[in-house]
Amino acid sequence: MERTVDFGHVRVHIDYRTGRVRCLIPTTATTATTAPTASWGSSEHPAGLTVPSAPWSPAAALALTTVLAIRKAGDPGTSMQRLTAAVRTAAAACTTAATHDQAVAAVQAVRRAAWFSPARTACLEESAAAVLLLAMRRRSVTWCHGVAPDPVRLHAWITTHDGTPAAEPASTLAYTTALTIGVPQ
Repeated sequence: MERTVDFGHVRVHIDYRTGRVRCLIPTTATTATTAPTASWGSSEHPAGLTVPSAPWSPAAALALTTVLAIRKAGDPGTSMQRLTAAVRTAAAACTTAATHDQAVAAVQAVRRAAWFSPARTACLEESAAAVLLLAMRRRSVTWCHGVAPDPVRLHAWITTHDGTPAAEPASTLAYTTALTIGVPQ
């Protein structure tokens, strides 16, 4: 699955099978000029600077461990495809929409578990683990992956059924959603 977000001055193409991101700058010539690579990181959260205050949750640690195992298992070139398939499967198992408080608690519990993880844990892993954690309780949220321009950066987060981002800064609204998984109920 591939998605393209066109901001006018840059077109961001995301291949959700491989995780490859290409930024193209339109020109008046017949070929496009390649823009700088997109950032998979984010300066939105002070990750690693302070211990999250959420209580410890073995279920959150299990959800995060599952996400990290999915990313590491198999061909590295298809880790994004495996991860989105797991999120899609988890979302399909849900029967009741999560409340905003439940969604925030899930994100915060995953962030607490991530504090102890030796592996890379950023928005992609956090949001996918939060979906899995809520799915264990049959609660649904929408997983979102988006792009923001200037500089081009990627971000993943979850929203509740009314579209409200869970445990996200207001700057998340600057992202244009490229892919959503889980239909609000």
